[in-house]
Amino acid sequence: MHPGRGIRSVALSLAATAVVAAGTAHARCAPAGEWAIPGVGRVAAQEVLARAARESVVLIGESHDKPDHHRWELQTVAALTALHPKLVLGFEMFPRRVQGALDRWVAGELSEEAFLKASDWAEVWGNETAHYLPLFHFARLNRIPMIALNVERDFVRTVGEKGLAAVAPEKREGVSDPAAPSEAYLDRLFSVYAQHPEKGRKPARGDAEFRRFVEAQQVWDRAMAQALVQAASRNPGALVVGIMGAAHVSYGDGVPHQLRALGVERLASLLPWDADGDCSKLTPALATAVFGMPAARPSSPPQLLGISVEAAPDGVKILAVRQGSVAESTGLRAGDVLTEVAGRTVKTPGEVRAVVLAMVPGTWLPLKAKRPGGIVELTAKFPPAKQ
Repeated sequence: MHPGRGIRSVALSLAATAVVAAGTAHARCAPAGEWAIPGVGRVAAQEVLARAARESVVLIGESHDKPDHHRWELQTVAALTALHPKLVLGFEMFPRRVQGALDRWVAGELSEEAFLKASDWAEVWGNETAHYLPLFHFARLNRIPMIALNVERDFVRTVGEKGLAAVAPEKREGVSDPAAPSEAYLDRLFSVYAQHPEKGRKPARGDAEFRRFVEAQQVWDRAMAQALVQAASRNPGALVVGIMGAAHVSYGDGVPHQLRALGVERLASLLPWDADGDCSKLTPALATAVFGMPAARPSSPPQLLGISVEAAPDGVKILAVRQGSVAESTGLRAGDVLTEVAGRTVKTPGEVRAVVLAMVPGTWLPLKAKRPGGIVELTAKFPPAKQ
């Protein structure tokens, strides 16, 4: 699939000024700390950013769990801010219903803690807060409007289970029918879908389950595209920047495809390119430009209790305890209802997850859980970091 005319025109213009290192396969990749046009070669940062700043919409993709991707996003948004007098930042991380919290944050009315609580961060997103806060603070410092691009996960989940037609119009959060997907997008989505076959059955492209999987992905893409278009309409002359997962941006599919169907032609897509990326996949259709990431630094894996949970009326119910996990050695059991974690009352799985992810190797976590026999107090002991 080829990107839209807006993306193509930007890429072609950039290609005219790109510096191509001839004769080596490495020239097709993006060296660390430099911008490159996929399939062409390196290009000056000021050229990429100046071109992007003249578009209507710029999509910036990330891998949610990679700290350097978030640092690059902040760097890129800061550069675009210097080049364009009026920016709007849209975020996949927030559903529409928390827009008021974003407005109050940008206005300086909320503390970090109050903002994360008001935006229901732990429940609706739950990824590492520290990765995102620098960009949130940048928006507030510069009074850049933040826009919630997403919809409720229950909406997308229902589409995946029953199909879009099964969702009543009043339950669609204003999301219109998505534009039909390209064959290339279907191929990519099927490769993802096929990695998770159920009941040992080999999945097929014609499966009703796969069609619903595609519909769910497209609703997600369409919702974000519509929110970006609406933000542009409410802010004439602004450069609207969308922050989202790279899969929603890559190859002109996903959100770019839905934006074009909504009449947006002047758009650019910017992606990080990891040091271990396969150069053969860095093709012209991938994005307007990519930025070379340094090799990932070794880091400790996140702390895990080893439980699956769900919300319960009186706390967070443990559904299963993984064998050999910290939870098992702590004495937690399936059926326990966690009521306190680290001395704080918990009511949602996201609250438990946030505390556990913040734990440092070798530290202890006090827990209170309700059982048929009463309340038990336990201490989860996380193993020290491996040397």
